[in-house]
Amino acid sequence: MKIVPADSLKDYIGKELGKGEWLEINQDRIDQFADVTEDHQFIHVDPDAAKPLFGGTIAHGFLTLSLMVKLAQSVEGDVVPEGVKMGMNYGFDKVRFVNPVRSGKRVRTCTKMKSVDYKEGGRILVNVEHTVEIEGEEKPAIVADWLTMFFT
Repeated sequence: MKIVPADSLKDYIGKELGKGEWLEINQDRIDQFADVTEDHQFIHVDPDAAKPLFGGTIAHGFLTLSLMVKLAQSVEGDVVPEGVKMGMNYGFDKVRFVNPVRSGKRVRTCTKMKSVDYKEGGRILVNVEHTVEIEGEEKPAIVADWLTMFFT
């Protein structure tokens, strides 16, 4: 993570910030997510039933989305404004589940700064595009515009 002067955040718009580390999505993690969310659809928890459709089970789209917090923590090129007191998840402008993540696959996020909006009271709204790649596959799992509000 790089700490930069708040007014220079805009210089990163359109630039790739970096790629995170790979994280395996295994069946145990998928099963735990199914239990917590009570979403036990067969494509997630029954390898035999899911095999004809996907070659095995697939992760819930929301599981992969929720892991973006973990995936983003390992992006070394991420930028944070100088003097930040707190950063807060502000939500998403757009989320697309492009390609299912099969159990046993590894994913990582690639980030690109889309916009910076300087608000009153030292708040800065940053929009970063996250492309969650699946190792060995051309199509990503997710493309999402993730918003963070920084308080300086």
